[in-house]
Amino acid sequence: MTIQEMTRSVEQNKRLWATLRDVSEQVVWHGMKLDSEDWKHIFTAALKGQRSAPGIKGGFVVLGQSTSKMRVSEFSELLELIYAFGAERDVQWSEDAQEAIEWAKRTGRKVAA
Repeated sequence: MTIQEMTRSVEQNKRLWATLRDVSEQVVWHGMKLDSEDWKHIFTAALKGQRSAPGIKGGFVVLGQSTSKMRVSEFSELLELIYAFGAERDVQWSEDAQEAIEWAKRTGRKVAA
């Protein structure tokens, strides 16, 4: 029998998308406006130290971990990373995102910013 931490829930995933939406609507990254999915890749790459590989038709592809496979503690760390990033850039958090940040503070190992 193996005992391991549970992976994130659908409710936790909903919290993630609220924070990503706020960042995508308010932050311009190196002159580009990115959507929520793009930001998810950027943040998970930062959290997990992910690699990139040349794409088949040019450019690069981030090789990463799916958030659905993240443990609850990893997911909390991801939300705290997003919060810290947004706080540095004066992101105004929506009510849904604020709930996500509070959840991450309660369930995470550390509290960001």
